[in-house]
Amino acid sequence: MSTRVAAVSAPPAGTARTEAPPCAMVIFGASGDLTRRKLVPALYNLARGGLLPENFAALGFARRPWSDAAFREEMGRGVAEFSRLAPLDRACWERFGPQLEYAEGEFADPAAYARLAERLADLDQARGLAGNRLFYLAVPPTEFPTILHRLKAAGLIHPPDGGPWSRAIVEKPFGRDLESARALNALLARVLHESQTFRIDHYLGKETVQNILVFRFANSIFEPLWNRNYVEYVEICAAETIGVGTRGKFYEQTGVLRDLVQSHMLEVLSLTAMEPPTTGEADDIRSEKLKVLHALRVPWEDTMARDLVLGQYRGYRAEPDVAPDSVTPTYAALRVFVDNWRWQGVPFYLRTGKKLAKRVTEISLTMRPIPLCLFGRADVCDRIVPNVLTLRIQPDEGIALRFASKVPGLDLKVGTVAMDMSYRETFGGEPPEAYERLLLDAMRGDATLFSRRDAVEAAWAWITPILDFIERQPPGEFPNYEPGSWGPERALELMRRDRRAWREL
Repeated sequence: MSTRVAAVSAPPAGTARTEAPPCAMVIFGASGDLTRRKLVPALYNLARGGLLPENFAALGFARRPWSDAAFREEMGRGVAEFSRLAPLDRACWERFGPQLEYAEGEFADPAAYARLAERLADLDQARGLAGNRLFYLAVPPTEFPTILHRLKAAGLIHPPDGGPWSRAIVEKPFGRDLESARALNALLARVLHESQTFRIDHYLGKETVQNILVFRFANSIFEPLWNRNYVEYVEICAAETIGVGTRGKFYEQTGVLRDLVQSHMLEVLSLTAMEPPTTGEADDIRSEKLKVLHALRVPWEDTMARDLVLGQYRGYRAEPDVAPDSVTPTYAALRVFVDNWRWQGVPFYLRTGKKLAKRVTEISLTMRPIPLCLFGRADVCDRIVPNVLTLRIQPDEGIALRFASKVPGLDLKVGTVAMDMSYRETFGGEPPEAYERLLLDAMRGDATLFSRRDAVEAAWAWITPILDFIERQPPGEFPNYEPGSWGPERALELMRRDRRAWREL
């Protein structure tokens, strides 16, 4: 039995946020897919919503010999295809399109950065950008040292001293293990202050991920239950129906543990398990998330075989740029514990993978069962199932609560009801894309939804022993699950041992 719920009042206007100041956004690797599919459509959506600074320019930097007009034409096709605000608003594009510029150059060529500095100075004067710079490194991490050092040498990175600001957004992966993450962070620290460094994980920009904090800390009916006294276990699922596609070369170097568990899954886990922050300031929130990462139980070799299941979908080895004998996992299921006062003894079950039965990302808290059958009738009590609270992150964003209720009639019968709130039905329309929120926050200097150096290293410190264990003892049964299934059979056993089962999605 299911019932939909709606908002009891119109959404309030809310507190006005700081407007984004004038700035130039320089996108390194602007000829890549990320710029066309995500970044420029996000900027266009901000412009259409009146949120982009009036004095603004986006300057693409790449090796491809494009003119400004060619770059705008290519980005226009990307906006028409990938913007959530379809169809293309011609009036908005006529205002936004001229704000796109392009500069050709090699990442290692100092002369290209001298030309870039001149171009930005001209744009400052022509468009009133106040010397503010937002650099987006949409390139592999191997290119970071060259680009950052060239920017510094060209005088394009200002110190954080209250004058014109300079900030850099860097894409994950933030390393591939603890050692490389520390080396990358050391590199960033030599060129940028931590307050200028914005490590982006697009999962954190999703509206429903942000709502985890609001739901937990703005509702007194739920926060007192959010602990080991009432929660039996927690499931976090991030399932994809697609395979690796053309990303075989990248995926062979990362695998599911680096690509999803170390970043997305641990970020969502830390938001789910964190304590209330003292304030809403970025560092207070990020410090509480860090405490969760530090409280993760260290995985030992004798428990890894029991608490970790890896999988690879049949057909992965035939994907482009994938080794025919690859042992790279495309699926992972883990049982994780947070050893602190709130969550001691409560297992967090994580599962994620590619080519699974359904595209879905959600968090479910299964509450403890009732301690005593008050009715004295086994036929009644057997039908009472534990309450489950589910936060759906994608694709059908919303919140659901499962509880028991008497079925109408003369006999005592118990049924299960699911109250379900849908974001689209309740608030109307599609929520903003993750990159819209994250780009706007970077312009504003709000780092709340970006990863901090110590948290990145804490996440790698926890998962690196698992990676080392797999490297010493690579899986021997790959491939071990069919595309369109829910993963390998051993993942079911992970829950069965605890007399539980994965949620049906």
